[in-house]
Amino acid sequence: MSNHPAASLPADAAALAYLPAMRQFLAEIGIPTQEVELSVETFLPGILIENGGLLIDPAKLLYPGDILHEAGHLAVTPAAERAQLAGNVMAGKPDQNGIDGEEIVAMLWSYAASEVIGMPPEIVFHPDGYRNASNWILNNFRQGIYPGLPLLVWMGLTTTEGFPKMTRWLRE
Repeated sequence: MSNHPAASLPADAAALAYLPAMRQFLAEIGIPTQEVELSVETFLPGILIENGGLLIDPAKLLYPGDILHEAGHLAVTPAAERAQLAGNVMAGKPDQNGIDGEEIVAMLWSYAASEVIGMPPEIVFHPDGYRNASNWILNNFRQGIYPGLPLLVWMGLTTTEGFPKMTRWLRE
């Protein structure tokens, strides 16, 4: 069971309708997903990172947009390390209680992915996530302000001028 405050609420049906499109997109770019029944506690309800892929339990999924955010963590991880990722990928990192570069680029990546899928970014940046800063994040993105973009460019995934279009979806 998750410690999430809304852990007993079902996922929004409109948001859940994007699950097939998200899974197809992730498969096309090389991030494996699998629908399973999760019996373990997860950092985010209904999602577990395992062996560099995503296990998704639609019955426990509260915020379908979280799938893209977690996929963003996988995507911005160097390829040689990706398959080793499991569980809460931010646990044990030096800045785990704050917002660090990896978290910021995962947000940018998930925003770009939502644009390609045609999913409203509000599904990814829902009010119950992002330390109550989802409105701030969305307002910045709408104005073309992308905190952390130089890091995503450095990773070779996009260009400053081209974002939110990506030149590559997975870090080498």
